[in-house]
Amino acid sequence: MGEALLSRLVDQGLYAPSDVLVSEPQAERRSVLTQRYGVQTTHDNQLAAQAEVLLLAIKPQVFEAVTAALSGATAAAPSASLVISILAGVPLRKLEAAFPNQPVLRAMPNTPATVGAGITAIAPGSHTQPLHLEQARRIFATVGEVVEVPESALDAVTGLSGSGPGYVALVVEALADGGVAAGLPRAIALQLAIQTVKGTAQLLQETGQHPGQLKDQVTSPGGTTIAGIAALERAGLRSALIEAVQAAYRRSQELGR
Repeated sequence: MGEALLSRLVDQGLYAPSDVLVSEPQAERRSVLTQRYGVQTTHDNQLAAQAEVLLLAIKPQVFEAVTAALSGATAAAPSASLVISILAGVPLRKLEAAFPNQPVLRAMPNTPATVGAGITAIAPGSHTQPLHLEQARRIFATVGEVVEVPESALDAVTGLSGSGPGYVALVVEALADGGVAAGLPRAIALQLAIQTVKGTAQLLQETGQHPGQLKDQVTSPGGTTIAGIAALERAGLRSALIEAVQAAYRRSQELGR
């Protein structure tokens, strides 16, 4: 996810490559990032701490080790860095304890961000000002849409949009399997399934229609679509998806404790 953000920030010109410093412990990865994006790299987190915006794209397991070096360096910087964390399960209270009196913000992007079609929920901390929110919005707008939510809603965001690409991928796979079962070649069935899901989502987004309204428009009396919908209702598709979001939401809460 960190590289997805990096690539879009540079490609869209929000930051010049010379303005970006990536702290990466592996020499091979540093070389790749420099060659691929033209950015500066370092193995020293304290150098990265001097940045105007400090983006934490690390594993939660190394949070304490990384922030131990960062927090002192950011406090000594001429002006307080905006700290943006995309770490799942690390709450604002823990981030603000590591970076006292600094503007801190949590963000929850999802995997379609890698192709610029994601959605990111951002939750501001107690020292976050409107200018910091605008900075974060500009950064995450490079990888898709942005919504602002209170931190208490981030577990629900994780259950829906964070985990949602997995649910949608499963639906696409099942649709393609259905096409194969009905006699279509696998490649064509998958192409049809992907474009149907993509096109339907785009139609809903661009028209602002309620999904139920679109469903009614393509469901004629005694036709094929209502027969398929009846089968989905018997199988409990709606309940299964609702329960999937709730299960992921509960698991996100557990991981954050």
